[in-house]
Amino acid sequence: MMDRFTPGMRYQAWLREPKNGPTEYRSRTVFEDATPEMLRDFFWDDEFRPTWDTMLASSTTVEECTSSGTMIVRWIRKFPFFCSDREYVIGRRIWNCGKSYYCVTKGVSVPCIPRNNKQKRVELFYSSWCIRPVESRREDGVASACEVLLFHQEDMGIPREIAKLGVKRGMWGAVKKMEPGLRAYQEQRLSGSKLSRPALMAQINTKVTSEHLISLSNGASPVSETPVTHNGGNVAANLKKLLFIGGAVAVVCALTGGGGGALVPPALLGFGKRFVNGGRKREPQETSRTTTQSRTTTT
Repeated sequence: MMDRFTPGMRYQAWLREPKNGPTEYRSRTVFEDATPEMLRDFFWDDEFRPTWDTMLASSTTVEECTSSGTMIVRWIRKFPFFCSDREYVIGRRIWNCGKSYYCVTKGVSVPCIPRNNKQKRVELFYSSWCIRPVESRREDGVASACEVLLFHQEDMGIPREIAKLGVKRGMWGAVKKMEPGLRAYQEQRLSGSKLSRPALMAQINTKVTSEHLISLSNGASPVSETPVTHNGGNVAANLKKLLFIGGAVAVVCALTGGGGGALVPPALLGFGKRFVNGGRKREPQETSRTTTQSRTTTT
């Protein structure tokens, strides 16, 4: 679809049309002079995100688990005037494997957030990143750049061809805002500004090994962990759904190496269901109002 660059960033994108379901997108973005940890926090930081993601109208942290870093967030995204705004209820979590981070986000259903008539709920949503250090395009042998591999699909409730056209025309305009946004975020962090609650949660990761991820792709059973629990059990079930394809994405990113335009084979996503029980016992959290309020971390 696209191969563009600025002095501090290169962006490549591909798409695939599955027989069933919405269009699938894959992109590779390389940021010069950036670390995986900084980009991990940058993409997770819902308080800072509106400075570069102008479609994000509001965000609310619904629940969080301070032992696994799992969060449920509610986003309202602005759409063109001829469409109603979209509502997203997203479960998300980060795994750490060596110097790489695997960030998985997925649409979930939460009983405490009923549908409303103001925005259209996006039910089918899946987006994940593999963030890792790579050599700078200066070719100086130093891994001072950072690569972000993205796999994304969602059903926005818009006819496929219209959605594809909108994405294609608006993609670069949205993507090119990320790099100046990242530089502003780096400066803010260097100034010693207090971390937002989402950025603090981004630093709570589940550690895994590459050997374990590869063994999962070969049919091995996942390491047993205490299942996620919550009063009433409903949210726990939804959090487990979040993790269905997390392991698959991690292995796909590890095996593909980020090169080429081939997208993930659907069959490879199936084994991710065995990565479900990756959580620890969760602590119930009260519903919090958005990105302007944060709580003191308990870790």
